[in-house]
Amino acid sequence: MSGPPAPARPTLDLRALTPARVALGRCGASLPTGSLLNFTLDHARARDAVHAAFEAERIVDDLAAFGLPVSAARSRAVDRRDYLRRPDLGRQLDAASAACLSVGTARSCELAIVIGDGLSPTAVHRHAAPLLKRLLPLLSGAEAVAIGHIIVASGARVALGDEVGAILGARMLLMLIGERPGLSAPDSLGAYLTFAPRPGRTDAERNCVSNIHGAGLSHDEAAVKIAWLIREGLARQVTGVALKDDSGERAPRRIGTHPPE
Repeated sequence: MSGPPAPARPTLDLRALTPARVALGRCGASLPTGSLLNFTLDHARARDAVHAAFEAERIVDDLAAFGLPVSAARSRAVDRRDYLRRPDLGRQLDAASAACLSVGTARSCELAIVIGDGLSPTAVHRHAAPLLKRLLPLLSGAEAVAIGHIIVASGARVALGDEVGAILGARMLLMLIGERPGLSAPDSLGAYLTFAPRPGRTDAERNCVSNIHGAGLSHDEAAVKIAWLIREGLARQVTGVALKDDSGERAPRRIGTHPPE
């Protein structure tokens, strides 16, 4: 007597729902050739994104169209190899950059923006300017946020923005930086917001909007979230774990107001 028939395999193709490596198949005990080649290609793209040359001068030229003061700076990491081996150097401005920013600072501002290469210059090349193009109009209007300066920083880690923001006298610092490449996203951009930036701030004192790329968070979606966090952070005078992202639930309060006691 034969047993019950084997259950039919589901026809849903999981690969259509996620870029994760699922349902790859097998050839004996190994991966099929196609899956192996795709993995090798994605790994090569991720490595290339880490080691890509940062075109800081081109980005400065592109951002000049926004009508804001833009300048270049760099960290104490002297080259890409130094940057990857010494993360601490990427968190500090070199002496020449710190001096130039100090001399060029006329007055404090509500918001300063730093665009850093991070671990994926490729992400910055593709997404920084388009994201700012969508973000800046959301910070203008009757309740405009005063933007003081945009800095394009080479060899940058996230915490480099703390020193830049302190020198510029910014109440809020927005850091746009290339995130660590993954096998499904070598060009992901991250946005970090820090109220009252100064050296020594911790990651718990920042808000992060991450995964900004073609297959992730769109430029429009990211701009709305970042604008909400900037306005709400300035109003509450806080960022980080004390500021929950409710951008999809309610409008930001006006700058200068405070939460009820």
